[in-house]
Amino acid sequence: MRSFFSALYSVAVTVWVGSLLAIGYLAAPVLFAQLSDRGLAGNLAGAMFTYTAWIGMGCGAYLLLYLLGAKGWRAIQSGVFWIVVLMLALAAAGHFGVQPLLAQLKADTLPRQVMESALRSRFATWHGVSSVLYLVQSLLGIALVVLQERGRGR
Repeated sequence: MRSFFSALYSVAVTVWVGSLLAIGYLAAPVLFAQLSDRGLAGNLAGAMFTYTAWIGMGCGAYLLLYLLGAKGWRAIQSGVFWIVVLMLALAAAGHFGVQPLLAQLKADTLPRQVMESALRSRFATWHGVSSVLYLVQSLLGIALVVLQERGRGR
């Protein structure tokens, strides 16, 4: 049974980091490059980022449980543990903190597009914050992939 949970650990790292990279640096840019309706592209990208956040929070929760189960409280001495904690915190901050602000700014501009409104600069600022959080989470994810074997508790 231990090998099953260990394999699931690798799958969780792969799914989380893979979804971050695929959605943020492949799918979303392609949407904006290929769709002439930037509002539609933004809505689709936003939906994909929502799924990515939930995937990340689920995978992050499993990884923390796995690390604590494998190493006990010694897990908190592990760099891998703190990478997961930071990634999970960034995913939650983006999803529960920044995304609702962006959604509210969009709603406040209806029926116009947010980028055609007086709230454009506020939206751009919060979008930039969101992008930085996502970039840091992605870089931490790459570090997690490189260091994941250290978290196995062997």
